[in-house]
This record gives sequence, structure tokens and C-alpha cells, in this order.
Amino acid sequence: MDTVAQNKSLRRAVTFVALLNLSYFAVEFAVAVAIGSVSLFADSIDFLEDTSLNLLILVGLRWSTRNRARLGMLLAGILLIPSLATVWAAWLKFTAPVAPAPIPLSLAGAGALVVNAICAFILVRFRRHGGSLTRAAFLSARNDTLANIAIILTGVVTSYTLSAWPDLIVGLGIAALNAGAAVEVWHAARKEYVL
Repeated sequence: MDTVAQNKSLRRAVTFVALLNLSYFAVEFAVAVAIGSVSLFADSIDFLEDTSLNLLILVGLRWSTRNRARLGMLLAGILLIPSLATVWAAWLKFTAPVAPAPIPLSLAGAGALVVNAICAFILVRFRRHGGSLTRAAFLSARNDTLANIAIILTGVVTSYTLSAWPDLIVGLGIAALNAGAAVEVWHAARKEYVL
């Protein structure tokens, strides 16, 4: 596939992924607020971040390699936003540790898993095209899929323990996963910028 055709295909894929992420953000955020879940809150904010990330990629695809690298460095910072929001939500939860409702937690996590698996499947063929930008989108979708599996398991564990701790631990784990992706995208963008 030539570069023009691949860019067009990538633009379509990124647009679809952005719309899918925005749609599920609304669903998961509503459930997170309703049941008081830190892990769902972290994941819902991550859906909003993924929407922004994919829209920025859509804009940046027409830019030069150096400007895309600059945008990649900016995206690395954006990837940290869900981590910081999660730490804040976890801090609030530490002061009043109440377990979230396990069934809505697992169901919302399962829905998120389906959405993120679709996004990762769509983006996997582009993960090396477009440099740090598409790498950021793919890593984000891949990490979100792993986080959703953890959220589903958190719902199961919470139903047996009735403890807030599994939700807090998974929420902070999601924050750490996003921070790791941010570092990886930063390094890829710096490498592109130097070339």
C-alpha cells in the first residue's frame, strides 16, 4: 500500500477510534460516578484522553516528521493526565473507602474491554506508521484492554470481599500503566525529533 493510501486509511481508522472512545467515555463515566469506582473513573478519563489523542493524531498526520515528533512529546504529557486524575480520585477514596457495586463495575469493564479491543485491532496495523503518534494510539488501546481485564476481575473480587481496596489498587495500577506509556511515547518522539 502506498503512503497516500495508507495515510487515508489511517485517517479513517483514527476518526472511527476517536468517536468510539468518546461514546464509551460517556457511558463509563456515568457508571463510575453512580457507583463510586476509582478504577472506572480512571478508565473513563482515559477514554476521553484517547479521544483527544486520536483527534490530535488526525491533525498531525499532515505535518512534517519534526512537527509530528513535537506533537508526540505533547501527547506524552497528555497521556499523564489520566494518571494524575486517578491519583486524585484515589486520594479522595482513601478518606472514605466504600466498595463500588461489583456487578455494574464488571459490566462496564466488559463493555470497555470490547471497545478497546476493537480499537487495538483497528490500530495494530498502523502502530509503526506515523511514528510516535500512531504508537501512542496503539499503546493506549493496548494498555486500556489490559486495564479492562483488571477492572472485570476487580468486580469479581469486590463481590466476595466487599472491600474498596481492589478498586483502589486497580485504579492506581491503571495510572502507572498510563505513565509508562507516556514515557515510551516521549522516548519515541525524542528519537524522531533528533533524526
